[in-house]
Amino acid sequence: MASTPSITITRLDLQRLEQLLDSLDDFGPAAEALQTELDRAEVVGHDQVPAGVVTMNSRVHCREESSGKDYHLTLVYPQDAGGEGKVSVLAPVGTALLGLSVGQHIDWPVPGGKQLKLTLLEVEYQPEAAGEYAR
Repeated sequence: MASTPSITITRLDLQRLEQLLDSLDDFGPAAEALQTELDRAEVVGHDQVPAGVVTMNSRVHCREESSGKDYHLTLVYPQDAGGEGKVSVLAPVGTALLGLSVGQHIDWPVPGGKQLKLTLLEVEYQPEAAGEYAR
């Protein structure tokens, strides 16, 4: 990863993501990348996370800088991925989005050796901001 902006996650998301990692049969590169992000994150209570931070089940608007293409994505657990715009936290872009704040960007390697530069433009929905803690 060429760029690693500071990230914030909730204590509840941390607990759930650690349980997810513990449950994996194959702790491969995707799991290692997520563990690295969890290890470096600032952890806060669900009532302390700013509204402009990407948490689990947040819907975001981001832009891939080289193409200018906009994406509307929802960050989900692996079992919920696959629907339109739903990206798993174990996918490279999902791991990259976790904990980002509006205005931050991250460089993330993708298959074929390319780097994507994603800029977070808006958190359109965040469960914590909506008072939905049991998501």
